[in-house]
Amino acid sequence: MEVQAGIERRVTRQVMVGDVPVGGGAPITVQSMTVTRTADHEATLQQIYDLAMAGADIVRCTCNELEAAEGLARIVPRSPVPIVADIHHQYRMALAALEAGVHCLRLNPGNIRKPEHIRTVAAEARDRGVPIRIGVNGGSLHPDLYAKYGGRVTAEAMVESALDEIRFFEDVDFDLIKISVKASSVPLMIEAYRQLSEVTDFPLHLGVTEAGPPPAGLIKSTAGIGALLAQGIGDTIRYSLTADPVEEARAGRALLEAMGLRERKNVDLIACPSCGRAEIDVVAVAEEAMAAFADREIPLQVAVMGCVVNGPGEARDADLGIAAGNRRGHLFVKGRNAAVVREDEMVDALVEWAVLIHEEGAEAALARVDTEKARREADKDRDRLLAEQGDDANDAGTRIELIRRHTS
Repeated sequence: MEVQAGIERRVTRQVMVGDVPVGGGAPITVQSMTVTRTADHEATLQQIYDLAMAGADIVRCTCNELEAAEGLARIVPRSPVPIVADIHHQYRMALAALEAGVHCLRLNPGNIRKPEHIRTVAAEARDRGVPIRIGVNGGSLHPDLYAKYGGRVTAEAMVESALDEIRFFEDVDFDLIKISVKASSVPLMIEAYRQLSEVTDFPLHLGVTEAGPPPAGLIKSTAGIGALLAQGIGDTIRYSLTADPVEEARAGRALLEAMGLRERKNVDLIACPSCGRAEIDVVAVAEEAMAAFADREIPLQVAVMGCVVNGPGEARDADLGIAAGNRRGHLFVKGRNAAVVREDEMVDALVEWAVLIHEEGAEAALARVDTEKARREADKDRDRLLAEQGDDANDAGTRIELIRRHTS
């Protein structure tokens, strides 16, 4: 096992999807899929660029008709990331996609069933050095497997489907393989991948299929993908959301960054949940800050805190933060007070300081200001707030006293 971010990653073979390595200890990649008609190559290319900007390393496009294959021929040379052709029922579309120059194919074993068709595609992909993802889906298993496992989808049935496909590939000496065993049920998906990881060393593509719209779809996908990544299972991931696919790419990237499995690309915004002491609308300010940082590649942790009593201490490990107090914002860097700004300038100040810290470093940024003066101002507002609200802004003390009366 290879250790990454404290997680022992399962050792797998490596395949190259274009110039992006998958498996073999390479960074876990983020994938998404276009929802445009592939035949409309300009619209599809625009979406591919949007996905790449949002963090997608690989993008999949459907190839369901001749016009789609022709669209791929125009898309592939201009794409900023490798392109996977999604093939469902027609094996000839896989051959057409290979002619279009795609970097990978995705085949569904439940839909392309004739062994001679599978071998033909694998042999052509072998000759071109193009990998294939075996995309097992719980909703489209081969009827024989449904029957074998009692007319229901099981982890064992999904794993067997993948292994059967591998045997057809082995018949033509093809081994540039990735595998997915997706299901809409999180427990089923986790168990299928766990079992598969025990019987093969091919790289695995993780996902909860048909997860649905956010927030439920985000929760289900994160639960399934995150649980497997924490076990060291998984080499590439996709959130399958009923939403703009850009949200899929952002979510996948955010998950990997949160787990320490990819270097941070953009701001990690943390914020307090608010309480009776908060002097600003924390939710509104946090949302404004998220929007302000959306397109800026500044890999810092930034905190938005509702008050100066606990805020700076609770967010002392953040690279940069701001806490509200007495209609102004107290900005701090690595837990040290740095500046005082007007309340309506808090977000602008965060962006300005984030850029400064990113370009010059925290110490250089702090050297520009009078930190002692900033600390005195913060202490003044903190003391005022404590004098007005006391130590127990949420009045928990009163509730505790009532509880004690009932239990004494």
